[in-house]
Amino acid sequence: MEDRPVYNSTLCFESFPFPPGFDLSTRLVSDSEPFQTIAIAAADLNDWREKWLNPKDWLDWVQTDEERIAGFPPRPNPKPEHAVEWKKRTLTNLYNEMPAGLKLRYEKLDTAVAKAYGWNDYTTDMDEAEILQRLLKLNLQRASGKSPSIVSGKTGGDIELKHGE
Repeated sequence: MEDRPVYNSTLCFESFPFPPGFDLSTRLVSDSEPFQTIAIAAADLNDWREKWLNPKDWLDWVQTDEERIAGFPPRPNPKPEHAVEWKKRTLTNLYNEMPAGLKLRYEKLDTAVAKAYGWNDYTTDMDEAEILQRLLKLNLQRASGKSPSIVSGKTGGDIELKHGE
């Protein structure tokens, strides 16, 4: 056995304080408003990224008979006039550039997630330390066996935890 850390996808989020009503054991998205808003914002973000990575007019989608029989999806094949530009369309380059469309979609997703936590005072310029403090408090409450439902407040440790019944 090796002694280095190993990523385990089934345990990764086991202690993460998800918002009330979020059930990690199901693959179905809750039909409650905050989770539908998150799902819509996440889908919009993913669609926008896919369009940026694979511009419609730059590519042909190809698939050999062997690939089709094996169940592989079609793969992108850049048109010659866009091949050099398309190779530069990577997630790393996208996130390094952080175009306005990507930033806007992340802000919408962050706002939807904050609303699911009950953080009605959230703004997109909220300090990261504040967000992490709130998540830590939720995690500590979860570890203590209590069921927090809403965390609100300002930085400085004066966060009020409201518990479910």
